[in-house]
Amino acid sequence: MDPITLIVTALAAGAASAVQDEAKGAVKVAVARLRALARKRLAGRSSGEFVLTQHEQAPDIYEKPLEHELRESGAAADQGLLDAAQELMLLLDARGAQAGKYVINATNVQGAQFGDHNTQTNHFGPIQNINAGHNAYVSADDININR
Repeated sequence: MDPITLIVTALAAGAASAVQDEAKGAVKVAVARLRALARKRLAGRSSGEFVLTQHEQAPDIYEKPLEHELRESGAAADQGLLDAAQELMLLLDARGAQAGKYVINATNVQGAQFGDHNTQTNHFGPIQNINAGHNAYVSADDININR
């Protein structure tokens, strides 16, 4: 799982668990820690702070804007934030965490995709006209998509 997806997934899972009365004390502490670190990372980015607050209330709607803000803030390299996200996911999904579901390792990859239930088509080698709902023409310098 890529770092930004991990953070956003953990924040969404934390928001969902926070509304449950049976959430354990350790989960509540981990959620609060992750939110505080994310808020610190986004401090000074007015849209980032806004999106983080809105994401807590409507994670599905604000997922992509939060991903964007975290990416722009350099959150992918914030080891403390990543550790907090992994810790929360370990508490919320121990089996998935122990199976390596939330481990990030994407060195020298091509065409990688992270998360569950994804669909991806890769074309490696010389670029041909690709039709996947749009025509994409790729050169060494740019990508042009005609709709």
